[in-house]
Amino acid sequence: MKKGTKKLGKYEIGRTIGQGTFAKVKFAKNTDTGESVAIKVLAKPTILKHGMVVQIKREISVMKIVKHPYIVRLHEVLASKTKIYIILEFVSGGELFDKIVHCVRLSENECRLYFQQLIDAVAHCHSKGVYHRDLKPENLLLDSSGNLKVSDFGLSALPQQGGRLLHTTCGTPNYVAPEVLGNEGYDGAAADVWSCGVILFVIMAGYLPFDEIDLPTLYKKISAAQFSCPFWFSPGAKSLIQKILDPNPKTRIQIEGIKKDPWFCKHYVPVKPREEEVNLDDVLAVFNDIEDQYVSEQPLVNQGGPLIMNAFEMITLSQGLNLSALFDRQQDYVKRQTRFVSRKPATVIISSVEAVAESMGLKVHTRNYKTRLEGRSANKQGQFAVVLEIFEVAPSLFMVDVRKAAGDTLEYHKFYKNFCSKLESIIWKPTEGLNRNPSFFRTITY
Repeated sequence: MKKGTKKLGKYEIGRTIGQGTFAKVKFAKNTDTGESVAIKVLAKPTILKHGMVVQIKREISVMKIVKHPYIVRLHEVLASKTKIYIILEFVSGGELFDKIVHCVRLSENECRLYFQQLIDAVAHCHSKGVYHRDLKPENLLLDSSGNLKVSDFGLSALPQQGGRLLHTTCGTPNYVAPEVLGNEGYDGAAADVWSCGVILFVIMAGYLPFDEIDLPTLYKKISAAQFSCPFWFSPGAKSLIQKILDPNPKTRIQIEGIKKDPWFCKHYVPVKPREEEVNLDDVLAVFNDIEDQYVSEQPLVNQGGPLIMNAFEMITLSQGLNLSALFDRQQDYVKRQTRFVSRKPATVIISSVEAVAESMGLKVHTRNYKTRLEGRSANKQGQFAVVLEIFEVAPSLFMVDVRKAAGDTLEYHKFYKNFCSKLESIIWKPTEGLNRNPSFFRTITY
């Protein structure tokens, strides 16, 4: 019941831990050092077909330029004749977004710490002439020590010749600055600062300052900076947020001003990143000389059936290497990636998932014990997609990994609860005699 495992140079590639429109993210281990890494895999024909070469090349170059303790580290870039592999730091603590969903809102001191780390990371980017342009809690990860890690530089902008303004309208609507919505150009630094202000509001309030169903109304509120702070915000926090969410980018507080703000300065310990020489030779090799310089993919095993997940992988992929994150289901929420366990045969699990998905009006695509479910988002603004993959964790015991591939995370939360309620017949429910906690191992979340 083993499935093919691959070796990429010194990296042993494991299971898929994330999936988007143009890329998959695989868990892997450096066999030389034993270090866990995340490998972003892109099919070369796909990025050529969709004209993504410039964007991907820019993303890789940016991540090599902005090395910082609070930014996800890019180790190296490799390529085969058909694929590009971006080797990234493996961040085990999940998304800041998930922590907000769990806690509803965080304490002011915790919010201040995350905001300080965010501002340090963004300031470093700006010092290198790089603007992120898609800052939001879902792009902020947490490491095993609880420190912030900024990720996803796919929409970032590199330095402009002559200090020119940026003109591309991009980012997530609720976090985008008012000037980005116009057509007159905008300062990337000021736009990033606005997004940081929205993030601070969200982690302190537990909800968005600007949130409307239809985009015209949302844009109108953003342009007018029409929001109000909840009563539990301290005067200092409220004052700083109002300075950041200034709709006029020319009078909006800048990072230098934020770092001098009394509320921000409390317990602030700035970090100084170690200056490292930036070498983009491997990036050039990947995109300019792909046929001559590539790393071969070596299949280690190639038999049919679900992928077998060993205990090491389960522990490593749990939050902060803490086993309680695998088994504890006391929470009344679900995260972007959620798992349930079944004692039914893998073929029965697949057929049950397909039947339930079709009853919910979703399109179903199944291949090699992996199923993709697709539909329209609730707001009709885009696609909603979920990927399910079956793993054998013990004889006759299967774990089904469910993760969001496209769409809104909150929408995924609602979908998962509804979906699992329709799959009760295949989800394993241990008896009280096996464990005092009847929810033990019923659902695994990280």
